[in-house]
Amino acid sequence: MKFKKIITLSIGIPLLLGGCMNLHGEHDKKMTAEERQKQFEKEHYARIQEYTGQGLKLDGGTQTAGVAKAHHDEIEKAVKKFFLDKYKTKVKVHNIVGALRAATVFVESEGEPHFHTYAVVPIDLQTKKVLTDKVFSQEGQVEDAIKSGIYAMIFDQELKKLDDYLDKTVKKEPIIGIRQEAVNNLKTAGFTTSYYYITMADNSFDEVYLKYLKDPNKSKENWKKELKHTEIDPKSFYVTIHLYMEKPNTEPDKTIFNRIVKNIENMEGLAPGLYSVFLHDNTISKRAGSNSKDNTLRRTDPNDIIKK
Repeated sequence: MKFKKIITLSIGIPLLLGGCMNLHGEHDKKMTAEERQKQFEKEHYARIQEYTGQGLKLDGGTQTAGVAKAHHDEIEKAVKKFFLDKYKTKVKVHNIVGALRAATVFVESEGEPHFHTYAVVPIDLQTKKVLTDKVFSQEGQVEDAIKSGIYAMIFDQELKKLDDYLDKTVKKEPIIGIRQEAVNNLKTAGFTTSYYYITMADNSFDEVYLKYLKDPNKSKENWKKELKHTEIDPKSFYVTIHLYMEKPNTEPDKTIFNRIVKNIENMEGLAPGLYSVFLHDNTISKRAGSNSKDNTLRRTDPNDIIKK
């Protein structure tokens, strides 16, 4: 179930940057590789401060992007109805991206429980018709997003402690989170902020989800009374923190990273869960909406920080 921690909708582009043969020796070959690396970075990566989700590409999207754009209003209306009918939840549509024989629609819930997720609207390529009566979601995706949002309602004060710490840290250190526009346009993990997201590791909140469908307007106070004092397995929830270096062409700082990890290890009063920390350089993949470079500093599975 660990794969649920980091949700992406497309496969990152491999770095096809092998050396090439020429007649000018090893030095020239090395320079050529460096130049190709720089060109690749320029084309496929953006500075984290500037990235709002533009350039996200999904498999098969080139064939359907135009259809999705032409039927934007129709798709938006169908997706809103889908979430209201099936999940008893009002959503805002932030982004519609062409995918394989479909449009993928990125949404944010209105009010609480608060979460980001997505739905899929099939497209008939032969007729260029949008099949708005066949909207669907990936199995368990929206359900887990709702559970994540309810978890955040129950542990709002504990998460505020994490929020306050991360806010102070990015003001003090040369690091930064992702822009809110990017969160809205491409994140699907559930409860998500500029610094972290919360995902489910198992089915322990299934009954909570069913209760939500029966009473989607239940207040935060009532959720807390009902669930906060029940025994919650911290291994059921992942809190995944992603931070980026503020300045371009800067390697992730090991001193800053180790300090953040140590502070979270020592911090009391956090929400129960398995905490991971990632510190990236200043870039993010335009296509995948993530950074998975080799230089990223990681504290994660199988060595997550456990908070009970």
